[in-house]
Amino acid sequence: MGRAILQGLSSFYPKEYLLSCDLLEESRKFSESLGVRSFKEAKNLAERVDFLILAVKPKEALGVLGEISEKMDNSKVLLSIVAGLPTQKISQALGENGRILRAMPNLPLLIGEGAIGLCRGPRAEEEDLAFAKSLFSNLGEVVEVRESLMDAVTALSGSGPAYFALFIEAMIDGGVRMGLSREEALKLCVKTALGTAKMILQGVHPALLKEEVMSPGGTTAEGIYILELKGVRGAIMEALFKAMLKAMELSDEGKDLRR
Repeated sequence: MGRAILQGLSSFYPKEYLLSCDLLEESRKFSESLGVRSFKEAKNLAERVDFLILAVKPKEALGVLGEISEKMDNSKVLLSIVAGLPTQKISQALGENGRILRAMPNLPLLIGEGAIGLCRGPRAEEEDLAFAKSLFSNLGEVVEVRESLMDAVTALSGSGPAYFALFIEAMIDGGVRMGLSREEALKLCVKTALGTAKMILQGVHPALLKEEVMSPGGTTAEGIYILELKGVRGAIMEALFKAMLKAMELSDEGKDLRR
């Protein structure tokens, strides 16, 4: 996700305004291939910038925050995209320094079609939130939510691309089973998904769209019946709920994120 954000930002931000950091040489080479200077140590990055994006795995987060804490003060903003890591815990790891924001983007921001949940944490000012919105609005749709809902955002839009990819993959396989070539099935399925999403974004309610397609006694009605019989709707809702609980587990005060 860090790579996706950097690649997205590098497409419209002057390269001299961007810096990155990663322990992995491969990732530093990726940054440099975009024309972005990259550091190996996080503290070297933190002392040079006013706005930082923390894009690491949850188990690595506290270690990185500890490394940069001596370089943080209230003139700097830190925006975290770490799943399950509350802003209060970030603030504590930074010695109650820095202005804290939290976001949950998803992978399609790589092509400017992301969905990004955003909230404000300790000491963050309205102008910090506005800057973050402007930053991510170039990469997709930004929705401001209460921090208590960030785990739900993680489950819905953060993990969502994987769910849609699974469903589309299954539909493509179904098309192949019925005799279509994989290329034909892929084109028909993906275009159907894209067109449906655009209609819903334009204001057509999903239930009404389904009714428009599902004529009495027809093929769609038969297919919907099977999906309902197999509990697909309930399975989707349960999958989202379980993903949210997993994010909440990561944010449990008793859980050591460094493990």
